[in-house]
Amino acid sequence: MSYDPPPPSYPYRPPDSSPSYDAYPWLPQQPPEPPEPTGRRPQRHAALGHHSDLRLLRGAYRWQRRVATLTALGYFVLFLILSAFAPSLMTSTVTDGLPTGLLLALVQVPVTWLAIVLYERTARRRVDPIADRIRKQAELDNRREGTR
Repeated sequence: MSYDPPPPSYPYRPPDSSPSYDAYPWLPQQPPEPPEPTGRRPQRHAALGHHSDLRLLRGAYRWQRRVATLTALGYFVLFLILSAFAPSLMTSTVTDGLPTGLLLALVQVPVTWLAIVLYERTARRRVDPIADRIRKQAELDNRREGTR
Protein backbone atom coordinates (compact mmCIF):
# COMPACT_ATOMS: atom_id res chain seq x y z
CA MET A 1 0.00 0.00 0.00
CA SER A 2 1.38 3.39 -0.92
CA TYR A 3 1.10 6.56 1.05
CA ASP A 4 0.23 9.71 -0.87
CA PRO A 5 0.64 12.95 1.04
CA PRO A 6 -2.40 15.22 1.05
CA PRO A 7 -2.41 18.02 -1.49
CA PRO A 8 -1.37 21.41 -0.16
CA SER A 9 -4.17 23.70 0.92
CA TYR A 10 -2.73 26.56 -1.15
CA PRO A 11 -1.38 26.58 -4.71
CA TYR A 12 2.39 26.55 -4.85
CA ARG A 13 3.94 29.56 -6.54
CA PRO A 14 7.71 29.84 -6.96
CA PRO A 15 9.11 32.79 -4.98
CA ASP A 16 10.50 34.72 -7.98
CA SER A 17 7.41 34.53 -10.21
CA SER A 18 4.89 37.33 -10.12
CA PRO A 19 1.19 36.74 -10.68
CA SER A 20 -0.16 37.51 -14.12
CA TYR A 21 -3.09 39.41 -12.63
CA ASP A 22 -3.07 42.55 -10.51
CA ALA A 23 -3.04 41.04 -6.99
CA TYR A 24 -3.03 44.35 -5.13
CA PRO A 25 -4.95 47.01 -7.07
CA TRP A 26 -4.52 49.63 -4.34
CA LEU A 27 -0.73 49.69 -4.79
CA PRO A 28 0.70 52.01 -7.49
CA GLN A 29 1.71 50.28 -10.69
CA GLN A 30 5.40 50.21 -11.55
CA PRO A 31 6.20 51.56 -15.02
CA PRO A 32 8.24 49.20 -17.18
CA GLU A 33 11.95 49.87 -17.13
CA PRO A 34 13.25 51.58 -20.28
CA PRO A 35 15.82 49.57 -22.23
CA GLU A 36 19.41 50.52 -21.60
CA PRO A 37 20.92 52.54 -24.45
CA THR A 38 23.66 50.83 -26.33
CA GLY A 39 26.73 52.60 -27.61
CA ARG A 40 26.14 51.47 -31.18
CA ARG A 41 25.45 53.85 -34.01
CA PRO A 42 22.57 53.14 -36.37
CA GLN A 43 23.59 51.44 -39.58
CA ARG A 44 23.89 53.59 -42.69
CA HIS A 45 22.78 50.81 -45.03
CA ALA A 46 20.04 48.22 -44.84
CA ALA A 47 20.72 45.03 -42.95
CA LEU A 48 21.72 42.01 -45.00
CA GLY A 49 18.40 40.26 -44.38
CA HIS A 50 16.52 43.09 -46.12
CA HIS A 51 18.92 43.38 -49.01
CA SER A 52 17.50 43.29 -52.52
CA ASP A 53 20.37 41.06 -53.65
CA LEU A 54 18.86 38.21 -51.64
CA ARG A 55 15.68 38.48 -53.68
CA LEU A 56 17.76 38.46 -56.85
CA LEU A 57 19.62 35.38 -55.62
CA ARG A 58 16.40 33.53 -54.86
CA GLY A 59 15.03 34.39 -58.30
CA ALA A 60 18.23 33.31 -60.06
CA TYR A 61 18.32 30.05 -58.12
CA ARG A 62 14.65 29.43 -58.90
CA TRP A 63 15.36 30.00 -62.62
CA GLN A 64 18.30 27.61 -62.44
CA ARG A 65 16.22 24.83 -60.91
CA ARG A 66 13.42 25.31 -63.44
CA VAL A 67 15.74 25.12 -66.44
CA ALA A 68 17.44 21.92 -65.28
CA THR A 69 14.25 20.24 -64.06
CA LEU A 70 12.23 21.05 -67.15
CA THR A 71 15.02 19.83 -69.41
CA ALA A 72 15.27 16.40 -67.79
CA LEU A 73 11.64 15.87 -66.86
CA GLY A 74 10.32 17.41 -70.05
CA TYR A 75 12.12 14.89 -72.19
CA PHE A 76 11.10 12.00 -69.94
CA VAL A 77 7.42 13.06 -70.04
CA LEU A 78 7.65 13.33 -73.83
CA PHE A 79 9.03 9.79 -73.93
CA LEU A 80 6.19 8.53 -71.72
CA ILE A 81 3.52 10.28 -73.79
CA LEU A 82 4.94 8.83 -77.00
CA SER A 83 5.04 5.37 -75.40
CA ALA A 84 1.40 5.61 -74.35
CA PHE A 85 -0.19 7.35 -77.32
CA ALA A 86 2.07 6.50 -80.27
CA PRO A 87 2.97 2.81 -79.96
CA SER A 88 3.33 2.46 -83.71
CA LEU A 89 5.99 5.17 -83.73
CA MET A 90 7.82 3.60 -80.79
CA THR A 91 7.86 0.13 -82.38
CA SER A 92 8.98 1.28 -85.82
CA THR A 93 12.63 0.62 -86.60
CA VAL A 94 15.23 3.29 -87.17
CA THR A 95 17.89 0.95 -88.51
CA ASP A 96 18.11 -2.82 -88.78
CA GLY A 97 16.58 -4.10 -85.54
CA LEU A 98 16.78 -0.83 -83.51
CA PRO A 99 13.29 0.37 -82.55
CA THR A 100 12.60 4.07 -82.12
CA GLY A 101 11.46 3.55 -78.52
CA LEU A 102 14.81 2.04 -77.54
CA LEU A 103 16.70 4.83 -79.29
CA LEU A 104 14.64 7.49 -77.46
CA ALA A 105 15.22 5.66 -74.16
CA LEU A 106 18.97 5.63 -74.77
CA VAL A 107 18.89 9.36 -75.59
CA GLN A 108 17.61 9.96 -72.03
CA VAL A 109 21.18 9.64 -70.67
CA PRO A 110 22.62 12.46 -72.85
CA VAL A 111 19.58 14.59 -72.07
CA THR A 112 20.27 14.14 -68.34
CA TRP A 113 23.88 15.19 -68.94
CA LEU A 114 22.56 18.21 -70.82
CA ALA A 115 20.40 19.11 -67.82
CA ILE A 116 23.47 18.91 -65.58
CA VAL A 117 25.46 21.11 -67.97
CA LEU A 118 22.63 23.66 -68.09
CA TYR A 119 22.45 23.64 -64.29
CA GLU A 120 26.17 24.32 -64.00
CA ARG A 121 26.09 26.98 -66.71
CA THR A 122 23.20 28.90 -65.16
CA ALA A 123 24.90 28.62 -61.78
CA ARG A 124 28.09 30.18 -63.13
CA ARG A 125 26.33 32.90 -65.12
CA ARG A 126 23.43 33.89 -62.86
CA VAL A 127 23.65 32.52 -59.33
CA ASP A 128 27.34 32.60 -58.42
CA PRO A 129 27.97 36.31 -59.18
CA ILE A 130 25.05 37.34 -56.99
CA ALA A 131 26.14 34.99 -54.20
CA ASP A 132 29.71 36.33 -54.39
CA ARG A 133 28.44 39.91 -54.19
CA ILE A 134 26.32 39.07 -51.11
CA ARG A 135 29.26 37.25 -49.51
CA LYS A 136 31.58 40.24 -50.04
CA GLN A 137 28.94 42.61 -48.63
CA ALA A 138 28.54 40.39 -45.56
CA GLU A 139 32.31 40.36 -45.02
CA LEU A 140 32.37 44.15 -45.27
CA ASP A 141 29.52 44.41 -42.77
CA ASN A 142 31.35 42.11 -40.36
CA ARG A 143 34.53 44.20 -40.64
CA ARG A 144 32.58 47.39 -40.00
CA GLU A 145 30.93 45.85 -36.96
CA GLY A 146 34.30 44.61 -35.70
CA THR A 147 35.89 48.08 -35.80
CA ARG A 148 33.15 49.72 -33.73
